[in-house]
Amino acid sequence: MYEAVHAHPDGRSTAARFATTAERYGYDGVVVRADDAAPDYDRLREARGVDAVDAAEIVAADPQHASGAVGNARTKHTVVIVSGGTNALNRFAVEQARVDVLARPFEGPIGEGTDGPNGRGGDGDGDVNHVLAKAARENDVRIEVNLAPVLRDRGGHRVRHLSKLRRLKRLIDHYDAPYVVSANPTSHLELRAPRELAAVGAEVGLGDEWIRAGLDEWGRLAARNRERRSESFIAPGVERGRYEEDD
Repeated sequence: MYEAVHAHPDGRSTAARFATTAERYGYDGVVVRADDAAPDYDRLREARGVDAVDAAEIVAADPQHASGAVGNARTKHTVVIVSGGTNALNRFAVEQARVDVLARPFEGPIGEGTDGPNGRGGDGDGDVNHVLAKAARENDVRIEVNLAPVLRDRGGHRVRHLSKLRRLKRLIDHYDAPYVVSANPTSHLELRAPRELAAVGAEVGLGDEWIRAGLDEWGRLAARNRERRSESFIAPGVERGRYEEDD
């Protein structure tokens, strides 16, 4: 299982600190979504004992600004994520096959808003409906199930977020839309072990195995994209290589 983390300078802990903590908690890897961080990923994998996946998270005011950033990131990073939070950005993300993940469709970028603690943002105006769920399935864009407000918020915002997550799960299950799960940690101190997140999922009505599947999906996504970026890849099911000739 993998967790997608906000490493320094976007977050408060380095990619190396995240990787060390993730290995101790039983993760197979971390997806490093930091716009300006550039750790030595090969060295990080060898030194910390877990996989480290380079990702770009696109934060934009509108789809027009997001479009160019997605194209640029697609050629450079293994995983491309678009931060949602508005209906326009949510729709843009799920309609783009170049995008891997729509992040925080209800809340938007980390650090914006005032209702949540630690600058995490409050209730955004973004939503996910049946149209977006079907588009996500058709374009193979994963919708992020964000557990951060469940773990760290209080009061009305937490209650509203739980209601949105339960509705999102029903849409994902009904339309067989792909999804990932993350607690969106900005510090290694906010990392939670997979069993803890699974327990939270069971407690709030999402299901422990459903949460585990969402954590696993980050790793499957990274493996698929690495294969597609390899020189041998031509198209799904078609690769360059040496083959035996028939006599």
